[in-house]
Amino acid sequence: MADTSGQADIRGIDIDKLAKGFADEALVLKRWVTVSSTKAREIRWYKKTAGFLDSVDTTGITASQIANVAERAIPVVVEQSWTRQTSYVRKYFVESPLISIEDIKDCDIDILATNVRDLVKAVANQVDVRILAVLGDALGTGGSVNTAAAVGTGWDDATNGNPVTDITNGLEQIRTYRYDISDVAMYLHPTDYTHLLQWLISIKGANIPQFASEKVRSGVVAEILGVKIIVSANMSADTAIMFVPKRACTWKQFTGITSAVIDDPGIGKKIRVWEEGEAILTDPRAVHVITDTIT
Repeated sequence: MADTSGQADIRGIDIDKLAKGFADEALVLKRWVTVSSTKAREIRWYKKTAGFLDSVDTTGITASQIANVAERAIPVVVEQSWTRQTSYVRKYFVESPLISIEDIKDCDIDILATNVRDLVKAVANQVDVRILAVLGDALGTGGSVNTAAAVGTGWDDATNGNPVTDITNGLEQIRTYRYDISDVAMYLHPTDYTHLLQWLISIKGANIPQFASEKVRSGVVAEILGVKIIVSANMSADTAIMFVPKRACTWKQFTGITSAVIDDPGIGKKIRVWEEGEAILTDPRAVHVITDTIT
């Protein structure tokens, strides 16, 4: 049974001072979005219509009226459009129980430092989860991200599955809306990453032997077709999200991640951690979601 602060079993000179059994999860998604500050809890922002400006089709005229204009003709009138959006700051807030001064002084485990670190990570994790939900439009807010099902029955389909086709289709969709695809990232669950690796090495290895043999040695696929691979257990299996970093999503930060130690003299200390902000999907067409990646 796991122990918490105040229980005797967590103390003693014979215990392993490195509390084992915890895997540090990489909380990386925030660094792939634009982070900007906001002074108000109500955030008003504008979503620009994707693509290049062009003339509106009319009866009998479907070609662009910007191109090949006749001499002395009146120019066609076009303008950009924006849609006003409103988002509200969310607060992420957690604290530890009161940790006695005795536990702080004589426990082999540094309870205070460990709780500070892990409570900060708990808040950061929830921020990461929120950014992911907004980025992939998992909230169903009508963000209109590009989406397509994986070919075959998924990446674990040795006969009909084809991750390369799915990725190139995603790049094509993002490029269709005039976004630069020279810097695209893909967010994967570890299971989908495993299927991608197995497909590249075991199924298509004979066609790309140099690539396959290198991946057998390194065990890492950090990039494929110029798309950077990000792996996290926060991502749901059976789905992959491709997006343009620093463009598709913005984290509007009202209060940066903050920690405080509340001292109760003679009794103990309590740790409190918080962050306030909201993720905004500013460019939904800079995102492509691949669904049904697993049979």
